[in-house]
Amino acid sequence: MLAYIFWHRPLDACAIDAYERAQVVFHRSLARTPPVGFHGSAVFRIANLPWPWSAAAAQERLPPDDGPGYEDWYLVEDYTALGVLNEAAVGRGHRTAHDAVANRFGAGAGGLYGLLEGLRPPPLAEASLAVWVARPPGSRQRALGDLLGDGIDPRHASLWRRQFVFGPAPEYCLLAPGQAERNQPAGVSATRLPEGWTATLFAREVLFDG
Repeated sequence: MLAYIFWHRPLDACAIDAYERAQVVFHRSLARTPPVGFHGSAVFRIANLPWPWSAAAAQERLPPDDGPGYEDWYLVEDYTALGVLNEAAVGRGHRTAHDAVANRFGAGAGGLYGLLEGLRPPPLAEASLAVWVARPPGSRQRALGDLLGDGIDPRHASLWRRQFVFGPAPEYCLLAPGQAERNQPAGVSATRLPEGWTATLFAREVLFDG
């Protein structure tokens, strides 16, 4: 299973309500008439991105960190289904809802992740805590990433690995219930990570899950 993740901000920071409503309408449209291989989506309001927004500013001309950001998760069965979703999102039945969001869109970045542990599909809305794990360049301990899911309940949590490098997003993501550091799963604790690896926690507020 794959997850296409899209981080974004509105063009007009003063029109947050309209931007959020448009997002929900689009995701409801996909839920009502799902493309083949589509397993649902979710939208989260986030205070911070899992990397410095300025890291991509030079190339993407991204707006500054002056308001809430958003994180969309689109779950698909495989790469074929990802292509179907790409076509369907701007196709018949979804084009109007898609364009309503696109017209308010400011800038963003995407990432593609593969599911390592957890239910298929995982319960995205239950995961109010996202732990983003990065390893230092040249690290020879990549296989240890498979151990990051140690201590999670796969019924409510999931572990993901980046599939392609689209931008500065970290290599691993662990989604789990809870919002406090004390709820951080054992596999991503500072005492368990190899030297140079980092794990950063972010709380997320769900706007839509379906």
